Amino acid sequence: MPHVNTLTEKSTKSGRERPGRQGGNTADLVKRRYSTRFVQLSDFNNADAPPIPKLNLPTPGSTQSIDVDKMALKDPSLDPEKYTTTILSDASDQQLRDYQKSLRNLKNRKSTELQRSVLQNRTQFIKISKDAEKLNEDMRALRSHMSELSASVSNLSSNAMIPGARSSSENAATRTRKQANRSSVANLEQIYNNQLQTLWKEVEGSQKFLPAIPGRHVEIEQRRWAELDAATWKPKQKVSLILLNDHLMVAREKSKNRINPETTGKAESGQKVSNRLVAEKCWPLQDLDMLDLAPMGSAHDKHEMANAISIRYGNESFTYRSERSSSTEKDKLLRKFRQTSEEFRRLLRTDPETITRNKKAIVPTSSNKPDLLRSLSKSNDHPEILIDVDGKQKNLRWVEGQIDELDIEIALQHFEEAVRHIEKLRKLVKSIKGRATAQDLIITKIDGRANTLADLVVKRLVDTHSFSNATQTNIAWLVRLGFDHRARESFLEARSDMITKRARQCIFEGDLKDFIFQVSFVYFTLIRNTVSIYQQCFPPLMMSACVKWAKEHLDGFNVILSRQLSSVQRGSPTWNECLYQAKEHAMMVNEVGLDFKELVRVKEEGE
Repeated sequence: MPHVNTLTEKSTKSGRERPGRQGGNTADLVKRRYSTRFVQLSDFNNADAPPIPKLNLPTPGSTQSIDVDKMALKDPSLDPEKYTTTILSDASDQQLRDYQKSLRNLKNRKSTELQRSVLQNRTQFIKISKDAEKLNEDMRALRSHMSELSASVSNLSSNAMIPGARSSSENAATRTRKQANRSSVANLEQIYNNQLQTLWKEVEGSQKFLPAIPGRHVEIEQRRWAELDAATWKPKQKVSLILLNDHLMVAREKSKNRINPETTGKAESGQKVSNRLVAEKCWPLQDLDMLDLAPMGSAHDKHEMANAISIRYGNESFTYRSERSSSTEKDKLLRKFRQTSEEFRRLLRTDPETITRNKKAIVPTSSNKPDLLRSLSKSNDHPEILIDVDGKQKNLRWVEGQIDELDIEIALQHFEEAVRHIEKLRKLVKSIKGRATAQDLIITKIDGRANTLADLVVKRLVDTHSFSNATQTNIAWLVRLGFDHRARESFLEARSDMITKRARQCIFEGDLKDFIFQVSFVYFTLIRNTVSIYQQCFPPLMMSACVKWAKEHLDGFNVILSRQLSSVQRGSPTWNECLYQAKEHAMMVNEVGLDFKELVRVKEEGE
């Protein structure tokens, strides 16, 4: 029911009476109509209205904790700020502390689990690595065994095709070797070791070229060969060719008698060579080529070169000829070389670590550097030159051994030992009196090694020029080697590249004062550090070069400063503040004894 309020009394009290027409009933009804108010009340019992949502608002003083949702934290697309704002918007201080504690506990627990998992994985990885290494060793042994079997089958086939290829003594040795190769895989390494031991005893110096490594063994050995002169094809000396599974060695006879060209090739086939052999050259098979020279030469030379071969290693070429009348030995060597080279290259493709093991196990070959004694002999100087070493007399063979050890130290980058070795050899060379040719030759060899070592140290210096201790050590090595000027130039050049690189990383983003601040800070900080390291590494007499270098970079900074302030009015607040910042940074070099503050300036347009 509408509620009706009558305002008759109010209207009467206000003194305003609505003018009415004659007829009291009509006027009274109109008056009531205008003075009536209707109020419509809401119906709260409407069943169709949706329910009011419930809000889980924390009550003041509530201690209910907020759980950490681990699944939500694992989501890679989780936004941490948005997530924490959503779940912690109405949390109390106690709830925030509890939630932080829960997160910290979860982090510590995950860290512990990660460490435990890493430890377990490391243990398993080590175990698997050992199993894999053991399997690789077994596979290499099996591969070597199979290659021996294949070689034996190939030899049997070649013997069937070429009758009379071997003498009775060689056939007996072959049968003995075949019987030994039929042993188990466990005894195969022992057989290889016995072969190397025999080779070391028969060939002097072979252990220097061919130390013992797993799987290394002798494939074939032929002693009746002669090295020919490359120009005249005349015999120079008698040699033996020893083919291993990974290298080819050339050994000369340790005999002072020279070969008579007229008697070459007339020796009896059954004669045995009793002279001791000396290892002369040794090459890896992967870098070696062996060519048959039988088709080459003119008509009158074809008979002499029918048993000749050419061995090429890099840019070098060597010619050898068999002393036997038939070409059986040459064909056998060529066939064995091709087979062994193919097997070795196949092994390198399947097991690349073989190259690394061979490089670590073999001393640098002498094929690319002349023998010291032979060079002295060619120069008509007596090879038996004695040097006083700690009260003992040493000959030039000892010097050769020292140079070989120096090569190893340089290859392994043992810089301190190599520098000390060069200093020792240079001191010993000075004790050679009356042998100017020998002294010059040894000094040339030592200086060549010193240059190689200096190249490695300079590269190391350029890479570590920012570290004071490493730089002092590298420069000290170069100074001891006699390359102090090269050390100075390399160090200052590396620092110049660093200044240019760091200055280019300063980007102008609209604020000129900030840009000048960055560039000046980079320039004068690096100049100060460079001068400081230079003073620690070089004597004061060489300081002028460093001051000249610093002045050049100061001029370069002035060019940058002038270019940046060219569009700024001279004397303006911006101009003055930029110049003030640059001079303040220039005062940093005062710490190393330089004063560049008054040299920082903006060049005029005419300069």
